[in-house]
Amino acid sequence: MSIMPISVLVLILGYFTLRKVLPTEKAPIDWSSVLMSIIGFGSMLFGFSSVGNYSWTDPIVYVTLIIGVIFVAFFVWRSLKINNPLLEFKVFKHSDYTLSVILVAVAFMSMNGFTLILPLYLQTIRGESPLVSGLTLLPGAIVIGLMNPVTGRIFDRMGGRNMAITGMFLLTATTATFIPVTDETPISYLVVFYMVRMFGISMVTMPTTTTGINALPLNLIGSGTVVNNTIRQVFASMGTAILVSVMSNITLNNSPAQTVMSQTPVLFKKLSLQANIVGFRYAFVISTSFALVGFILSFFLKSDKEAL
Repeated sequence: MSIMPISVLVLILGYFTLRKVLPTEKAPIDWSSVLMSIIGFGSMLFGFSSVGNYSWTDPIVYVTLIIGVIFVAFFVWRSLKINNPLLEFKVFKHSDYTLSVILVAVAFMSMNGFTLILPLYLQTIRGESPLVSGLTLLPGAIVIGLMNPVTGRIFDRMGGRNMAITGMFLLTATTATFIPVTDETPISYLVVFYMVRMFGISMVTMPTTTTGINALPLNLIGSGTVVNNTIRQVFASMGTAILVSVMSNITLNNSPAQTVMSQTPVLFKKLSLQANIVGFRYAFVISTSFALVGFILSFFLKSDKEAL
C-alpha cells in the first residue's frame, strides 16, 4: 500500500507525457499464446520466487518450473509459426540484439538479487531496521535515477560497447567489495560502494538496450523492446532465486548443531552469526560471478556509435 500513491502518480504522468514514437497498428490477439505465456512465465516466476521459502528439491519449486519450461517452449514454438505472435522471437536472428539482451539480463540478475540480499544482510547480521536498510539503498537509487538521463549523452560520445565494458567492470568490481563483509563493516562502506555499483548499472542497462534495439530493422523495434523487457524480468527473478538459495543452503550447512545451543548458548549464537555471514558472502560471490560473465560478454558487443 505504501507505494500505491507513487504508482498512481506515475500512471497519471505517463498518460499525459508519453507520446508515440513509432507507428502502431491493431493486430489480432492470439489467445492461445496469451494463455501459454501466462501459465509458462507465471509458473517459472513462481517457481524461482519460491526457492527462498522451500528448496530446489521441493515439488512446489521443481514441478512449477517444469510446467513453466514446457509451456514456454510451446509458446515459443507457436510464436515462430503464426503471423502475429505475442512475442516476436525472430528478433534473436540479429546477433547484436541477442547479445545486448543477454547483457541486460545478466545485469538485472546481479542487480535485483543483490538488492534483496543486501537489506537481508543489514537486518539479519547487523540488526538494523527496515527503515535503515531502505535508507542505505536510497543513495544508490538516487544515483541511477539521476544518471539515466545523463547516460544518453555519454552514449553519444562513448558508444554502447565502451559504456557496457565500463559499466560491467564497475559492477563486477564493486560487487566484489561486498564479499569480505562482516558484522562490523561500516554502513558508510556499504553506501559508497552500492552507489558506485548503481552508477555502473546505469551505464549498462539503457545504453546496451539502445545498442541492441538499433541493430533491429524498424519493423521489429517494438517487438524487440517487448522481448527485452520480458527476458530481463524472467532472468532477474532467476538471479534472485539463485542468490537466496545459495545463501540459505550455505548458512544451513555451516550452522552449529542444536546440541550446542543447549550446552553453550553464547557459542551457539556466535557460530550462527558466522554461518549467516558465510552465507551472505557466498551470495555476493555468485552475484559477482554474474557481473563477471557480463563483463566478458561486453567485449563482444559491437558499437553502433563511435567515440568523438
